[in-house]
Formats: sequence, structure tokens, C-alpha cells
Amino acid sequence: MDQIKIGKFIAEQRKKNDLTQMRLAEKLGVTDRAVSKWETGKAMPDVSIIPELCGILSITINDLFTGEVVSVENYDKKMENNLMEMAQELEKKNKIIWRSMWITMIVSIVALLAGVFAAAFFIPEGVWQLVAILSITAVFLIPCFYALKLEISVGAYKCKKCGHEVVPTYSQALNAMHMGTTRYLMCPACGRRRWCKKVLKKS
Repeated sequence: MDQIKIGKFIAEQRKKNDLTQMRLAEKLGVTDRAVSKWETGKAMPDVSIIPELCGILSITINDLFTGEVVSVENYDKKMENNLMEMAQELEKKNKIIWRSMWITMIVSIVALLAGVFAAAFFIPEGVWQLVAILSITAVFLIPCFYALKLEISVGAYKCKKCGHEVVPTYSQALNAMHMGTTRYLMCPACGRRRWCKKVLKKS
């Protein structure tokens, strides 16, 4: 999708409806800075407010993603193109998030091992060494929790038994046994806990 084109289209339709950036922002419950970012192509409106935005501007969602008012003749083709582009962009974002999750985990593990190694060799045996090792381990857990949040934010977990895709809550994923990114989760289709393998693409 061409964010610059979409931004210009939002600005045109806003002016056409006699709205200032401030007034449009008030109607949508966002800041005028957010509206300015949309119109300059620096950002896209949040998915949750797109229907309301389109209603205010008297355009369709397809018009918005195309960056122009789509004629009836080209409507289906433009919609198909927009859906394809959205799917591709989502896939790119998912890959970036997935890469970030692994980088966070690897850096954290290296830092943990380095910290424990330093504590073991440079701090005399005793209470302070134990405190240092426990502190390093506790600090290591913080990025682990963040990495898990990244992990569950993309794709789903596919049940190895029936193939059903499970999207757990953060607490469900946190409390589940796991081997790498394969987690022991409740499968709604099977009605039992099963090993579910992480997949980036949902069916």
C-alpha cells in the first residue's frame, strides 16, 4: 500500500467534509498529531478506528486502502489487490517480530551466562556471590517475559494431533510446558491438552 497516496487522500476527504485535523482527531479520540502523521504518510490509522474514520469521511475501507474513490467496475479487483498487499505487509511485520524475539532471547542468554561466569570467578564464594547470581538470573527473566509476548503476538500454535490452530492468552502460554516454541496447550477442537507447534501463518 502507498502510505503517501493514502495520506493525501485522507487530507483531501477531510477538507471535502469541512473538517480540520483537530476536529477529525476529536471525533476519532486521537491527537491532531496522529492525523498529521496519517496525512503525511508517516503512519497508518489504527485498525480499530478505520471503520469510524471511513464513516466520517464518507468513503469505503477499500477507497481508503486504495487512496482514491474506487469505481464500481474496479471495486472487486482493487479489493483483492488491497487484501493481498495487507497480507504481505502482515507477513513482513510478523517476520520482524519473530526475528526480534529470537534476538532478545539469544542476547539475554549470552548476558546471563556472562554474568554468572563473572560472578563465579570474580566474587568470592559466599552470600554475596549467591546474591549476585540470583540478581543476574532475575534480570535475565525480564527480557524472557518480553520475548514470550512477542512470540504469542504473531501466528498461532498448531495442534500436532488435529491441526487446529490455538491462540492462547499470555498467561496460558506462560504457564504451559514448552520445548522451544512448541507449547503444551488446551486444544479447543480436541478438548484436551496437546503439544502445539508455533506457526507464523494462520490458516
